[in-house]
Amino acid sequence: MKIAVLMKVVPDTYGDRTLHLETGLAERTADDAVLDEIDERALEAALAHADDHPDTEVVVVAMAPELAQTSLRKALAMGAASALQVVDERLVGADVVLTAEVLAAAVRHVGADLVLAGDASTDGAGGAVPAAVAEALGVPCATVLREVSITDTEVTGVRVSDEATLRVSAPLPAVVSVTEAAPGPRLTGFKGIMAAKKKVVETVTVTDLGVDPEPADAARSIMTAITRRPPRTAGTRIVDTGDGGEQLARFLVDQRLA
Repeated sequence: MKIAVLMKVVPDTYGDRTLHLETGLAERTADDAVLDEIDERALEAALAHADDHPDTEVVVVAMAPELAQTSLRKALAMGAASALQVVDERLVGADVVLTAEVLAAAVRHVGADLVLAGDASTDGAGGAVPAAVAEALGVPCATVLREVSITDTEVTGVRVSDEATLRVSAPLPAVVSVTEAAPGPRLTGFKGIMAAKKKVVETVTVTDLGVDPEPADAARSIMTAITRRPPRTAGTRIVDTGDGGEQLARFLVDQRLA
């Protein structure tokens, strides 16, 4: 079995994030680029299955700029066998639809039986890419799972909602997304880090994958304008000099809250 894990390289959540006021894109540098923490949990689910099934191959798939390759090496150090990185300037600012088309083509390129991913990235938090990839591949999709179990023919998992705990399953091939409640990723050791240096990171473009990023009939969403959010202003302060209740009542009425 071959499992493809969709990985996104994002700005470090422990650092300050800023948007470029002309492009509307997050400012990214190699120094603060890290693997998305929820995608690492998806990778752990794949590696855990591979631990018990030596014939399983885990491949990391990412649509990311060149600066992300160092971060992808961490996934190889954790235990992934290889990585496929889609690097193309024409993908800068890609929306969900284009991202899904490219990732689906990349999955076809590596020939995976199962696709695992985090349910939502920590930078965009859209949560739509896994389902969109499944639609592009024409396979079932089991989303937002906190537990994953894989066999040769199907994948099952547990999804927790506000009203119930559900056990869902899908026949392979399929796409599965996990939440931050899934088991955390394993630590990388010296042996894994050294082994990662010899593993293959294949780099391709959208042309190599047969994807046209700008077809004339495509439905695409684009950023049209961006402005910096104004600084927060101080709220109304009420000093109780014996009429605090009246001041509060007037404030609530003025704000149409009473």
